[in-house]
Amino acid sequence: MATATFYLLDDIGDAQLLPFICQQVSHFFRQGQRVLVMAEDQAQAEALDELLWQLPVDAFVPHHLSGEGGQGSPVEISWPQQANAAMRQVVINLATQAPSVAARAQRVVDVVPVETTQRAAARERFKQYRQFGLQPHTAHAELTRN
Repeated sequence: MATATFYLLDDIGDAQLLPFICQQVSHFFRQGQRVLVMAEDQAQAEALDELLWQLPVDAFVPHHLSGEGGQGSPVEISWPQQANAAMRQVVINLATQAPSVAARAQRVVDVVPVETTQRAAARERFKQYRQFGLQPHTAHAELTRN
């Protein structure tokens, strides 16, 4: 059964969201999975793109922003207003709404922010993933130190 993992950011804080997502992207890439990251907006997508470029050479993750070249890369970073995101095995959602492509993914990663008002949106996504037929569960987000 396809799963949706909600990572609670309580232990790392909202400010560490993008480094945590880089860690998740790298993890799935190393497992040979094709990943779609759905950012909240273009600015967040570009910030994540920049962080991925800053990874050490031995940890490089081939990726591209939606609408740019590199459609064959295993990791695509998109945002809701960019409608041409390709379907991938893993969808990492940072957007307020659950992306429709999540219904066809084998695995969805989502986050539960520390900020109380954003938690309500996470609860709604949890319900949506259930409606998509995904089995949701929660885990605590942790950053690994190299």
